[in-house]
Amino acid sequence: MLTNQIISVARNMGLQARRNYGVSAVLLSKATDPIQQLFVTKLRDYAQKSKSAGGKLVDASPEIEKELKTEMDKLAKQYGGAKGEDMTAFPAFKFEDPTVDPINAHA
Repeated sequence: MLTNQIISVARNMGLQARRNYGVSAVLLSKATDPIQQLFVTKLRDYAQKSKSAGGKLVDASPEIEKELKTEMDKLAKQYGGAKGEDMTAFPAFKFEDPTVDPINAHA
């Protein structure tokens, strides 16, 4: 009985290892397809530009930055945000306990 369970687990592990190798082999091998290589190169370039942009839009022109600011101001006005408030931040909630009258106050 225990031997059958061990064999079953070993088969499942072997099958899982083959599946994982099949997926990761493509990722680990060097791209031989020129389109695939171009895609990987563009991803690396974008990652580098994204780091250097510091959280802003990558390769954005001043017109695009102005349009983004205009749209963010519209959203702030539409949803009740104050001027200059960061609408991308999660809101802070304040919960206050209500005042409750004592039970035996009228006795």
